[in-house]
Amino acid sequence: MAEFDYIIVGAGAAGCVLAYRLSANPDVRVALLEAGGKDDSYFVKMPKGLAKVMQDPQCTWLYPAQPEEGNAHAEELWARGRLMGGSSSINGMMYVRGQPADFDEIAAQSSPDWAWEHIAGAYRALENHELGAAPTRGGAGPLRLSLPDRRSELTEAVIDAGVSMGLPRKEDVNQPDDAPAVGYASRTIWKGQRQSASRAFVDPVRGRGNLTVISNATVDRVLFDGTRAVGVALASGDGQSGELQARREVILACGTLASPGILQRSGVGPRALLESLGIAVVQDSPQVGQNLIEHRGILPQWRLGRELSDNREYTGLRLLKNTLQYVLRRSGPMSSAAYEIGVWLKSSPQAPRPDVQFLVAPFTFDYATHRQGLEKHAGMGMVAYPLRPDSRGSVHIRSRDPHQLPELKANYRASEHDRKLMVRTLQLAREFVAQSPLAPYIAEETFPGADCVSEEQILAAYDSHGSCGYHAVGSCRMGSDAESVVDPALRVRGVSGLRVVDASIFPQIPAGNTNGPTMAMAWRAADLILAD
Repeated sequence: MAEFDYIIVGAGAAGCVLAYRLSANPDVRVALLEAGGKDDSYFVKMPKGLAKVMQDPQCTWLYPAQPEEGNAHAEELWARGRLMGGSSSINGMMYVRGQPADFDEIAAQSSPDWAWEHIAGAYRALENHELGAAPTRGGAGPLRLSLPDRRSELTEAVIDAGVSMGLPRKEDVNQPDDAPAVGYASRTIWKGQRQSASRAFVDPVRGRGNLTVISNATVDRVLFDGTRAVGVALASGDGQSGELQARREVILACGTLASPGILQRSGVGPRALLESLGIAVVQDSPQVGQNLIEHRGILPQWRLGRELSDNREYTGLRLLKNTLQYVLRRSGPMSSAAYEIGVWLKSSPQAPRPDVQFLVAPFTFDYATHRQGLEKHAGMGMVAYPLRPDSRGSVHIRSRDPHQLPELKANYRASEHDRKLMVRTLQLAREFVAQSPLAPYIAEETFPGADCVSEEQILAAYDSHGSCGYHAVGSCRMGSDAESVVDPALRVRGVSGLRVVDASIFPQIPAGNTNGPTMAMAWRAADLILAD
């Protein structure tokens, strides 16, 4: 049986950061396990290849969320990365830090170790931003970040609309001041190529003799000696099998949808669930798989009166020309992130800090193709959502089979707070587009349409045509209370030698996209692990 000091399960945003940090000590042997394969596909590297990658079962886990009122009683799929880099290899490449107050609130629920002062230090250490180093930004870390370089009359009008609403235009929208903002958003793109966690943190250190990277290795369960984690058992059928031994710790970094399943198959979870599946209980932990939090976004769209959009850039001869430009120069439309303008605003003057986010882009989906294609006319669209929903869902295994996807319940808009804020979010989007710098470019609202005005109609539009944010957190909640799944050092309660380090530990969503916060959390977690 192969032995390591640390076994990291999952090579996504968190796992890659941990491998980079923990293997820096040559006296420590580290194994990084990934259920998927390599991330060397050209479509992974090319930013606009994400549409193809997210439909590729070789690169993506497609988790079916149960039909419910919040998704119009239709099954929807939550995509997660099934390759080196995890979801950072298939996401929209938005780099949003979250607000300092978010992390201070997380610290209040756990410990001062997670306060903004520590997370800010983690960000500075991991970032290598195009804008250079600053007191609030890193300039020499392993993760390369850039700003959009495709700017136009329309994108400037979008930003001016935000300014017209009283939002400060920021060169760096991640400036940590808990204040509203509008501007071009930072991206995990450098010289036209995606900067996944694998590329940023693993590729530069693959030559370390003490780091072993094993792909196509699905972990079935954690192995215990009594209540101490001593290794992992690999599932058969993925190219790897057998067992690996951990002398110090097993660290689960599989993400919000997968880490709870490994815990449950290992005997750590709700007793009733485990016993119903014939799994021996190592630790009765009722909250494993509970407290799932996800954004529910709406994608309003507008027809433009002038040909200023990218819709035609991704079809026919223009697509061929743009792909050739990308191959030769790594520039042009194929080098863009999913969305490149960010807007953070308050739903009301009474809100203490921004609680709504818009991501805006000069293209529009064709709803007749279930958003698989783009409209033929010129258009502008956005994805808009409340930042801190308080509805809670769950994710639990259905069987002992590690290849069977879990039962996923989103439980969108279960609270009155969330319903009201979802309605207000669309109203704010319309106010934004009506601002004088942008209004002259708009011909009409094409989705959900001008006749969608009542609360019931707006919620129905979210239900039928909305989207998850791909930002799920919370299913292995961290806290100072005894009921939490992991303690403030991310150690699984009731056992030893086992931690969870991924977005599942966040007790609330850091305001915005979760890729950046997950990497910063993992960097900070490495500090705590090394201190132990």
